[in-house]
Amino acid sequence: MINADSMQVYDTLRVLTARPSVEDMQGIPHYLYGHVPAGGDYSTGAWLRDMEVLLKRLEAEGRVPVIVGGTGLYFKALTEGLAAMPPVPAEIRAKWREALAEEGATALHAQLLAIDPVMGGRLSPSDGQRIVRALELFEASGRSIADFQAENPPPLIDAANADKIVVLPERPVLHARINRRFETMLEAGAVEEVEALLALDLDPAAPVMRAIGVKEIAAMLSGEMSRTEVIEKASAATRQYAKRQMTWFRNQMGPEWKRLDPARG
Repeated sequence: MINADSMQVYDTLRVLTARPSVEDMQGIPHYLYGHVPAGGDYSTGAWLRDMEVLLKRLEAEGRVPVIVGGTGLYFKALTEGLAAMPPVPAEIRAKWREALAEEGATALHAQLLAIDPVMGGRLSPSDGQRIVRALELFEASGRSIADFQAENPPPLIDAANADKIVVLPERPVLHARINRRFETMLEAGAVEEVEALLALDLDPAAPVMRAIGVKEIAAMLSGEMSRTEVIEKASAATRQYAKRQMTWFRNQMGPEWKRLDPARG
């Protein structure tokens, strides 16, 4: 079992990111779960490089991988290829993260449109993370991400020879599960996880700090929000994320992906 969820790679927030429990992993080898330090950067490219090493090893051992997760871009890169991007110096990365925190995504999107209209036109003005990525790469290399994407290498997996399934539950069923999910997480140790995460004093722009529930639980710990409000707001954020995720799956994963409603089997 191989993880394809961008939040489950971190070595913290096991409960809050719904990583498999120790009991779930008994008897079945699991890979790429919790292997990245909480403050680390872990891109789609980094995941793909880890996947390349892992897939070669599993093939040599005669084992068939099952790749599971909700980060659609990981699957797209796996089956369609991903261009190699040059490294970005830490000072450039820090500069644009700080700019995002101070100026906001919309202002940075305007800057991106001015220097790289191709990527500016592709990205939503609210997509701060990808806008920053486009800006920092342009400054570091003088080239647009679009240029690198046009140089895609062959994919790691031949999609024609893989069983491809996307799980699309009915919306009422999904929402009912989401509404129960966050309260269960609080009872299972999510509060303690966020306390431990905050104690690391990470950059607020670090990817792990954007996990759904972190800012809500942090607000509860500081006395700014009640437990009931935390559950309501985090559940609403999860529903919004699920909506975006389902829209992405429907639009980006073509008819070769089998649609599965878990209620119908």
